[in-house]
Amino acid sequence: MSRLAALLVLGALAPAARAADPPPPVSDVEGQPLAANAERLGKALQFLGAPLAPAVAKQLDAAVTARDAVAVQKALDPHVLFVVNLNPEARVKVARGPADATIQQAGWTPVLVKVVNDSTVKKKLAPTSPQAGPVYSGQGRQERDPKADPTIVKRFLELELFTAPPMTTNLSGLRVEYAILLVYSTEAGKREATVGFDIGQGTQDLGFRGEAPVLFDVKPAVRVRLGVKDFDGTPTVGRFTFTDAGGRVYPPQPKRLAPDLFFQRQVYRADGGFVLLPPGEFAVEYGRGPEYALKTARIKVEAGRDNTFEVKLERWINPATQGWYSGDHHIHAAGCAHYTNPAEGVLPEDMFMHVKGEGLNVGCCLTWGPCYDYQRQFFEVGPHRLSEPFTVIKYDVEVSGFGSQALGHVNLLNLKDQTYPGSGGSKLRGWPTWTTPLMRWAKEQGAVTGYAHSANGLGIDAPAATRRLFVELDKGTRGFITKEQAAAGRWPLPEAFAKVDADGDGKVTEVELAQSTQRTKGNLPNLVIPEMNGIGAQEICVTSALGLCDFISAMDTARVPEWNCWYHVMNCGFPLKVSGETDFPCITGSRVGQGRVYVQLGKVDHVDYGQWCRGIRDGKSYVSDGYAHALAFSVNGVSPGPTPVKLAAPGKTAVKATVAFAGDTPLGTAVGGAAPAGPTRTVELVMNGKVVATKEVPADGKPHDVAFDVDVAASSWVALRQFPQLHTNPVTVLVGDRPIRVSRASAKWCIGTIERLWAVRGPGIAAAEREEAERTFRQAVQTYLRIAEEAPEGS
Repeated sequence: MSRLAALLVLGALAPAARAADPPPPVSDVEGQPLAANAERLGKALQFLGAPLAPAVAKQLDAAVTARDAVAVQKALDPHVLFVVNLNPEARVKVARGPADATIQQAGWTPVLVKVVNDSTVKKKLAPTSPQAGPVYSGQGRQERDPKADPTIVKRFLELELFTAPPMTTNLSGLRVEYAILLVYSTEAGKREATVGFDIGQGTQDLGFRGEAPVLFDVKPAVRVRLGVKDFDGTPTVGRFTFTDAGGRVYPPQPKRLAPDLFFQRQVYRADGGFVLLPPGEFAVEYGRGPEYALKTARIKVEAGRDNTFEVKLERWINPATQGWYSGDHHIHAAGCAHYTNPAEGVLPEDMFMHVKGEGLNVGCCLTWGPCYDYQRQFFEVGPHRLSEPFTVIKYDVEVSGFGSQALGHVNLLNLKDQTYPGSGGSKLRGWPTWTTPLMRWAKEQGAVTGYAHSANGLGIDAPAATRRLFVELDKGTRGFITKEQAAAGRWPLPEAFAKVDADGDGKVTEVELAQSTQRTKGNLPNLVIPEMNGIGAQEICVTSALGLCDFISAMDTARVPEWNCWYHVMNCGFPLKVSGETDFPCITGSRVGQGRVYVQLGKVDHVDYGQWCRGIRDGKSYVSDGYAHALAFSVNGVSPGPTPVKLAAPGKTAVKATVAFAGDTPLGTAVGGAAPAGPTRTVELVMNGKVVATKEVPADGKPHDVAFDVDVAASSWVALRQFPQLHTNPVTVLVGDRPIRVSRASAKWCIGTIERLWAVRGPGIAAAEREEAERTFRQAVQTYLRIAEEAPEGS
C-alpha cells in the first residue's frame, strides 16, 4: 500500500474527536490554484504512505474537478491539525485545528497545516518547538554560550515541513493553501508540545499567538530484534542503515545519542540488539566495513508481532587468514563532531561498538584537547578491559589542542604513562611547545610515535615558494641563479637545472623558476618546499633525524604531500614507516577505519596490542582504505620490516607480490584520494620514490600474483603502491652495506622544510624552550647537510 509506510499512521487524517471546530472557509480565494495545491497535497500523502480516507478523497476529487475553493476547504479542514494565519504585516498566528493529534513513535507522521495568507509573502514556512531539535550540543557550545540549554536531552520531538515534490519549498502567496508537517517522536504515550511556525526572524505574532499547545497521543514503536552472524556463523556486530521509501534514515540523526551518532547515517548493533521502528516497510543496508560485501534487503515491520531481522555477513576478503590484522591508529571518543552535552564525548562501550562494527582488529582511541580531563580516565597501561581477542581498543594520547600542536599533532601509541612530567594530569601546563621532547618521553617508555594528518601544513603556495627559493639561492645579488649557485644552495631546485633553465642561457630567472614550480608542484615526488604552516607532519624531518619518529600517518589527507614527505625522509636513509589513520570524527565522521593499517602478526589466537604497535614501528605493514590489499610483498624473499636485503654488488632483485582489489568502494575510499574506476588497477613498483615498473591487475575481489625484476645500483628502498588506495612499507636493499644515500635533492628538501618551519613556527615555541629547540633544529640541518654531501652529485 504505502511507499513510505515506515513513516506513518494516518491518525491526524482519520475521523476522530475534534479538538476545535474547523476553521471557516475563506471565500475570496481563486479556485484553480487552490485546487491544484489540494491535488498535489493528495498525491504527496499517497507518496508518504498516508492516503486520505476514501470518503475524504472522493469529496476532495469532486471539489478539485469543480475548482471550487470553498468545497476544497470543507473537504480538508476537518483534518487540519494547525491553522496558520499571516496578517498583512506578515505576523504569524497559530491555532489548533480539529484533527486528532495521534502520531507514531519512531516514525514520521504527516499532519495537515492550513495557511491563510493575508500578507501574500512567498517565503519558507518553518515549524518550531522547544520540544524539538537535537538532543545534544556540539563541542565547546556550553563554553561559548552560557545560555545553552542543559536540558536539551529531554527533547522528544522532531518537526519537518514536507517540501519535496509534488509539494513546494516556499509558500505560493495564495490567500489559502495547505502544507504537510511531518512529526516524529522518540517517546510513546501522551506527550504535550508547543508547536509554532514562522517565515523568518521576528515574524511571530505577539503574546504567544505564534504557537499552539497540542497533546499528542504517541503510539508505541515496534521493537525489531537484529540477529547478526559473521561469515563463519559467530555472533558479531554489524552496521545497518534503515531508510524508508522517501530516503529518510531511521533512527533520525538529530535524535541520536551514543552508540548511535548524529553525524552518521548508519547504526551499529550486536547480535541480539534491537532498533525501534514504526510499522511499515524499510530498505536495510548492512555490512561490516570495507572487507565485507555491502548487502541490501527489505523488511516489513508489523505491530503486535515478533519482528526479527537476521543477517549473515559476507566477506569478499579476509586478510587475517594471511596474518594481517587491521587497525585505525587515530580515532577519538570526544571532540570535533562529538557532542559535549549531555556527555563529554562517548564511552569506551560506544567506541568498541564502532570499531567492531567496521571490522577493525584494533582501534586506538586518542585522548586530546577537547574533553581531555574527562576522557583521560579511560586510559589503561594495556588494552581496555572491553577488548576481545580480535577486537582491541586502547586509549592513548594525541598531543593536539594543547602543548606542541603548532609544530604538528603527535600520536603516541602504547603509552605506559599518559601524564607528561610536570603536567600534573592537566593539558594546561607542563607540556612542551615543540614535538621533540614529546617523542623522546614516549620512546623512553617504549611507545610508538608518529605525526597525524600529515599533509596538513605541507601545502604549496607556488608564488610564495618560488620567491623564497629565488631569494635563498640568488642571495639577492644578481637577479638570476647560476648552476653553481643552485648546486651550492641549501634548498633544491624543483627540477634539474637544465630543465628549469628554459631558454638554455645558463641562468635561471624568477619567471623560469616559477614555471618549474608550477609544473612540478603536483608531482609525486616533488621538491617544492611547502608552507609548513599547519598541524601535520611539521617537525618530522627533525625527529626522524634524531631517531625519535617511528611513522608518518597517511590515508586521511591528500596523498601527494603525505607520500612525498615520506619519500624524501626515506631517501635520506631514515627508517620512517607509514601507518594508516582516519582521525575520526575530525577529518571525517563517516566511519572509523576509513583509512587503516594492516600489520603482519602471523597466525595468532589473539591480537597483542604491543606487538601490533611494534609492527607499525618496524614497517611490517601496509596502508589501505580496506578495498585494496597487498597480501604478500617481498624483495629477494624478504618482506617489509627491519631486516634488509643485502647485495654484495649492484644487481637484479626479484620482487613478488599478491594483491587484491574490490571492484567498487560502496563505503567510499579514504579521505584525500578519489576512488578509482574501471575493471583494473595499476600496481606500481616504487624505488626511492620513483615508479620503476607497473602491472595492470583486475579489480575483481580475487588475489592476483605479480612479479617484477628490478636492477638495484645502490642502496635503496623498494615498495608497492596503487594510487591512492594502497601503499606497502618498503623493503630496504643494501648494496655493499652502504646506507641509503640516493638523493641529494631529498636531503636539501628536508633542510628547506626545517628552516621554513623554524621561520613560521619557531617564534611560537616558549621562551624557556627556544634555545634548546633552535640547537636541535640546527643539529638536524647539519645531519641533512652531511647526507647531501654523501649522496651522488646531481641526484
